[in-house]
Amino acid sequence: MFRKKCAEEDNKKPGFLQRLRAHLNKGDSWLTCDIANLAPGGKIDDDVIDELEAELVMADVGMEAVKRIVGDLQKRLARRELNDVEALRQGLHDALLDVLKPVEEALVIPESEGPFVILMVGVNGAGKTTTIGKLAKRLQDEGKRVMLAAGDTFRAAAVEQLQAWGERNNVPVISQQAGADPAAVVYDAYQAAKSRGIDVLLADTAGRLQNQQGLMDELAKIKRVVARHHEGAPQEVMLVLDASQGQNALVQAEKFHAALGITGITITKLDGSAKGGILLAIAHKLDIPVRFIGIGERADDMEPFDAGDFVDALLAQS
Repeated sequence: MFRKKCAEEDNKKPGFLQRLRAHLNKGDSWLTCDIANLAPGGKIDDDVIDELEAELVMADVGMEAVKRIVGDLQKRLARRELNDVEALRQGLHDALLDVLKPVEEALVIPESEGPFVILMVGVNGAGKTTTIGKLAKRLQDEGKRVMLAAGDTFRAAAVEQLQAWGERNNVPVISQQAGADPAAVVYDAYQAAKSRGIDVLLADTAGRLQNQQGLMDELAKIKRVVARHHEGAPQEVMLVLDASQGQNALVQAEKFHAALGITGITITKLDGSAKGGILLAIAHKLDIPVRFIGIGERADDMEPFDAGDFVDALLAQS
């Protein structure tokens, strides 16, 4: 493979997009570097497309999504639209956007009676509790009254972390003793939220291994208990995925979706070893709205997913 590190060019105070771009391979995009190096003479042919296909596979895009993207490029090549590196880069931009644009859908909290319940699910270590804290802050800034439910009763650290976020943002947290029934905790929190006129209830849940049927049954029970007392709740079942898990994140998404009917996804840890390709794999395979992406621990390190901005970051376009 042709690969070299590209120099960073943006010396401005970094916003979210600039930080995202910098984190995707710690500099200019891996895709931009590779496109220039795959066709050093400027000629675009089947060999260049084959090399690009291999790069996409290594970047966790997933075989099905890669076939879709490469198929689009091959059609353009056959029509002689890909006659130079810039044309290839634009063609790749359009192909990536075609995959991601359908899942760009913001989380909207409508005016309604009773709290809007967001059930947060995902495996331990994905950044679920931190995401809850960031989302609580964002919703507060939008003028919403927020409450947190400590439904992960199996890890004392999870409850403590959630309480710390609550104290930091002056958000009430409903919790019970370790080992309590998670469904009971979330139900009590719902009742408390309803009585206090809370707009949004964010419910944390346990995240033991996604292949444990007991966990899925537990999460399904929480969902049923909430729905029993308010038709349509939880209005959002949000899955938090760690981008650095690569294709395993796609496996997690499939399992959680099959068990719970996921309505939204947040992708975390794009500041780690992830190259961002897993978003393409998930978008192509599941067509579930991607609500947010995260690149760090701070509250401003999570932003609503914008497909155009994300593709620009992958391709290091201004």
